[in-house]
Amino acid sequence: MAEARREGSLDAPIRHPVDWNNPDFYDEAKLDAELRRVFDICHGCRRCFNLCDSFPRLFDLIDESESGELDTVASEDFKPVVDACTLCDMCFMVKCPYVPPHEFDLDFPHLMLRYRAVEHRKGRIGTGMAAQLTETDRNGKLGVALSGVANWATDRGNGLTRGVMESAAGVHKDAALPKFTGKTLEKRARTDAPAVNADAPAYGRKAVIYATCYGNYNNPEIGTAAMAVLAHNGVEVEVVYPECCGMPQMEHGDIGRVEQKAKNVARTLKPYIEQGYDVIGLVPSCTLMLKFEWPLIAPEDEDVKRLSGATFDISEYIVNIAKKEGLADGLKPLDGGVSVHIACHARAQNMGQKAADLMKLIPDQPLNVVERCSGHGGSWGVTKDFFEVGMKVGRPVFRQALNKGEAKYVASECPLAGLHIAQGMEKAAGDAEPPETVPHPVILFARAYGLPH
Repeated sequence: MAEARREGSLDAPIRHPVDWNNPDFYDEAKLDAELRRVFDICHGCRRCFNLCDSFPRLFDLIDESESGELDTVASEDFKPVVDACTLCDMCFMVKCPYVPPHEFDLDFPHLMLRYRAVEHRKGRIGTGMAAQLTETDRNGKLGVALSGVANWATDRGNGLTRGVMESAAGVHKDAALPKFTGKTLEKRARTDAPAVNADAPAYGRKAVIYATCYGNYNNPEIGTAAMAVLAHNGVEVEVVYPECCGMPQMEHGDIGRVEQKAKNVARTLKPYIEQGYDVIGLVPSCTLMLKFEWPLIAPEDEDVKRLSGATFDISEYIVNIAKKEGLADGLKPLDGGVSVHIACHARAQNMGQKAADLMKLIPDQPLNVVERCSGHGGSWGVTKDFFEVGMKVGRPVFRQALNKGEAKYVASECPLAGLHIAQGMEKAAGDAEPPETVPHPVILFARAYGLPH
């Protein structure tokens, strides 16, 4: 007898490869038909109303139409819905009951990606100054070489330059932007590598850290803290950074460029994997690309597949050591409570709250866990069009992170979300001193060990 139909699927979600090489993928009539099919299902469900601004925009669009249904909504009015999507994957991974293997076969984020790919092919997005902002490797190299000038120019308090940036580049003048380091993580790893603790239970493990553009050019402390913790726990560590993972290009629908990056990074890391090294990502968005997005964009590439299977998030990896071999001694509680923010792209990896698990390994450590969208969404959250929207979406996180004044430290797995949360807490704290925002929980873990990093 045929299996009875169920309204919502209880099965684990399955994600199809992105069919971006198929000419039908770019057929605007077929895209519109799929948008209308998916939007109509979302209209009838509405479980995702509080995830991001895409869904409120969609539902308002339908509710305010002549019929109150999708049939009287013009297709050209769909663009604001697409523009508000940050590709966080929370609707697919957490909320939607109709993702495959359900017969409705919904993948809202990848449908938004398809829309942007069509726009990119037609030159409607990913051009001009917006495209220049996505060139994180070029911008990072320049920013490191001229870090003093770059950090002065991008500072929120610089009324001279930030107004120009808003007008010329579309970057909101009040948005906090990441600083550039004067010495990349790659260089620090070559000159300041910590000694490996041969007495640690996990001695013998080998790992290569994929530095990520943020970890390499903006905040190498995440990487040096990870190196210190891993070496103290007996792990031989290398740091490699071939190039950016391509998430900024994916946000603009440039899928071909993402594939090129995926293949190049996978080729570079292949010899390490063949020698028994695990691969560790420092930033959840980048780790998500290596684990899940790249294999869906380049499904036939064996190097990409192998890299996906060998990749860990940094918090996930340390927790894995704790469970399998046990950690080296020396952890002590910090001098105050911690609020840890579970980033959306960490949640999308379907690995559990690994940053919270990491903090729980510190004995007697007061911990507050915040699992909700910060409202940042990568480059989306600093733009003139969406910064204020992002601050609105993040308000519950800002309040929860303050933890009624009990948090001395706040750390997000996503350092960009951390900047956004810090900015929101400044407003939410009022006259009170906000807690110290730390770029990643692994930095607090290194402090709990008393390790120089």
